[in-house]
Amino acid sequence: MDVSAGLIVLVAALVIVVLFLFAAVKIAREYERGVVFRLGRLLPAPKGPGLFLLIPVVDRMVKVDLRTVTLNVPPQEVITKDNVPVRVNAVAYFRIVDANAAIVQVENYMVATSQIAQTTLRSVLGQHVLDELLSERDKINAILQSIIDEATSPWGIKVSVVEVKDVEIPAGMQRAMARQAEAERERRAKVIAAEGEYQASERLHDAAVVLATEPIAVQLRYLQTLAEIGTTQNSTVVFPVPVDLIRPFVERAEKDLDAS
Repeated sequence: MDVSAGLIVLVAALVIVVLFLFAAVKIAREYERGVVFRLGRLLPAPKGPGLFLLIPVVDRMVKVDLRTVTLNVPPQEVITKDNVPVRVNAVAYFRIVDANAAIVQVENYMVATSQIAQTTLRSVLGQHVLDELLSERDKINAILQSIIDEATSPWGIKVSVVEVKDVEIPAGMQRAMARQAEAERERRAKVIAAEGEYQASERLHDAAVVLATEPIAVQLRYLQTLAEIGTTQNSTVVFPVPVDLIRPFVERAEKDLDAS
């Protein structure tokens, strides 16, 4: 009877020890930290990574993941500074740098960060016109990242990147933008054509000045024109005779008439 009673006590003690170890021994992965509350009071240093012990019943642990979290910001209806309604969504990347603050300073850091990101997105985009939203995306992303990071910093959260993903514009505005872009392309084409005409007129003016001061240049140009005409398959060729070529003959004839 004494032997069986002692055996029962031994088995009970072993069970208690196993249960104690099961409740006391905890393991945290490399990217995890254990925020421990001892009788409701926060311990200064979080536990982990690796193996550590807790006091059963006395200690309570909350695990925190330190890896970067991808937060999809739901689409937001935004009125831009120039009164254009757009629908915008974004993505934010953040991670916990202070595990204690992430548990103690805010009830649910994921929900809180998402709400801050949504309100900041609406507020910041409402301060910019549509053209800035489309062409200065990097600048707006930097502003969003700075504001959200500052707001979540007391919670032990570091926001590294915020990116505006899609900007949905009303169909009427898309058609208006297409007409504007087409008009802009036509304007540029006309400006380029006018600039070309202006440069060509300047070159023609310079050529006229040279031809006026150098009579021999007129003859050379005349001979070049004849060479160009000769290369074509024309059945009829008209040879213009410059006055400069026949002027010596006319002057000689006039002298002969005067002498006679």
